[in-house]
Amino acid sequence: MEKAKKARRKTPEPSAVQVRQMQAAVLRKPGGPLRIETLELEGPRDDEVQVRIVASGICHTDIDLMDVMSEPVVLGHEGAGIVEQVGKDVKGVKPGDHLVLSYQSCGLCRECRKGHPTGCAYFGDLNFGFERLDGSNALHRSGVRGHFFGQSSFATCVLATKRNIIKVPKSLPLELLAPLGCGIQTGAGTVMNSLSVRKGQGIAVFGTGAVGLAAVMAARIMGAGPIIGVDINPVRLKLALELGATHVIDNRREDVLARVADIAGKGVDYALEITGDANIYQLAVDILKPQGTVALIANPGGGGALSGGRRSVDIIQGDAVPQKFIPKLIRLYQKGLFPFDRLIKFYDFRDINRAIRDAKNGKTIKPVLRISPAQGNE
Repeated sequence: MEKAKKARRKTPEPSAVQVRQMQAAVLRKPGGPLRIETLELEGPRDDEVQVRIVASGICHTDIDLMDVMSEPVVLGHEGAGIVEQVGKDVKGVKPGDHLVLSYQSCGLCRECRKGHPTGCAYFGDLNFGFERLDGSNALHRSGVRGHFFGQSSFATCVLATKRNIIKVPKSLPLELLAPLGCGIQTGAGTVMNSLSVRKGQGIAVFGTGAVGLAAVMAARIMGAGPIIGVDINPVRLKLALELGATHVIDNRREDVLARVADIAGKGVDYALEITGDANIYQLAVDILKPQGTVALIANPGGGGALSGGRRSVDIIQGDAVPQKFIPKLIRLYQKGLFPFDRLIKFYDFRDINRAIRDAKNGKTIKPVLRISPAQGNE
């Protein structure tokens, strides 16, 4: 912990401040809309990588924060792009490398040193603080705050660090890989890492958006059964069946408890609660077998013991180490086992507000913004 405190006091700086212009979708009032503006970006510092963003996924965390932010910020945390410049203290990447960006961690606290970066002592500060760990902000010249999840990827150029970049093959399009950095990683990681679901164990997924469908695909890979998708959107339920669910339940029209009893008898071993709805959480608890586990993804903070030996666990990022887990998901995709591309719809950067509306009303499962061409700076 002492090392992490020391890092908080002093962050490496370049010998001379560099400034470049870039474009970003800026939130200037709660609820939006986002407006694309030209901003000035300082950096990179010696421990940072400057990345030209090719594409960025839109996550519901971005959308939720739009309603509560009271100062100008740049959101976005599912970026993918090409390295433009590398600080002198960063090893292993070079200009032209292709990257996916994920969540940020300090690398120095006890949990980070144990290989558990989702437990980072400064996770909240680094991902939701809209500043570096030392309190600085590379967009301060424009009166805007960045560094969201160590990236703020609704922009043509961002700064990241070794801790939240993942090198990916140049043979795959960056616009396809962008959403792996958060939502899809979280859904798949919850099943594969956090819960370590085994063959033949039953699982129910409440909410079949991008996170839930990633969980369904992962459950199929792990050999789980039954795999039950629960939602109110019939199009998404149909897709859940195509991607690996053995059964689906429309909880507007069907009795979830009765249907799960018909499907799984005494209940399921695991339930994933992704909706953030208290009533749905209670349903997820009620369909568990004794000793079963409900995973809280949308609103962590309610973990603990329940009756009958059941338990509730908080999940952050599917307990994934991105530098290991994202390449694993890519390999599964290349083998045809994890077709996350079926969740994606692409939008031009200028259509970011339409993409957000489509995600909010359920029209699009995973919007991905095409921000700049993939060619160039290779």
